[in-house]
Amino acid sequence: MSKARDELNILRNLSDEELLRRVDELKRTLFALRSLVKIEGKGNSGQIRNAKKEIARILTIIRERQISKEKNTYKK
Repeated sequence: MSKARDELNILRNLSDEELLRRVDELKRTLFALRSLVKIEGKGNSGQIRNAKKEIARILTIIRERQISKEKNTYKK
């Protein structure tokens, strides 16, 4: 499998609480990276992009789980 799929499988195996903690951690990192770029003019735009993409991936997984729970509730 590819590296991206491996990372996605790892994220899917985490609990909702762990995913939310990871999102919070990434948002703090993203803030620090943006501050570094604005204040010092240094930084890596690739790191900012990767952090944003990982946040989106995690939020997508959380939303998929919510939708799945809702579907199961209505089926019963």
